[in-house]
Amino acid sequence: MQTDIHPVYQDIVFRDLGTGDTFLTRSTVTSDKTIDLDGVEYPVIDVEISSASHPFYTGKQRIMDSAGRVEKFNQRFKNFGK
Repeated sequence: MQTDIHPVYQDIVFRDLGTGDTFLTRSTVTSDKTIDLDGVEYPVIDVEISSASHPFYTGKQRIMDSAGRVEKFNQRFKNFGK
C-alpha cells in the first residue's frame, strides 16, 4: 500500500439531535466540534435520525389503514368489467 493516501480511521461520536443519544464508534469522518465522554475528548457528528429516533427501530411507526382503502377500491370498481 502507498503511504499517506488513506484517511485517518479514528474514534468518533455520532449524536442524535432528536433524542440526544450518543454512539461512540470508529470512522474516517472528521469534525471540528468535540464532545467529552468519560474524560476523553472525541470529535462529534450531529445526525437528525439514528436508530434511537427512527420510527422503524423505536416501534412508533404509523400504521396505514390498508383494509379500509381496499374496501373503498372494491366498492368503487365492483361493477367494472361486467
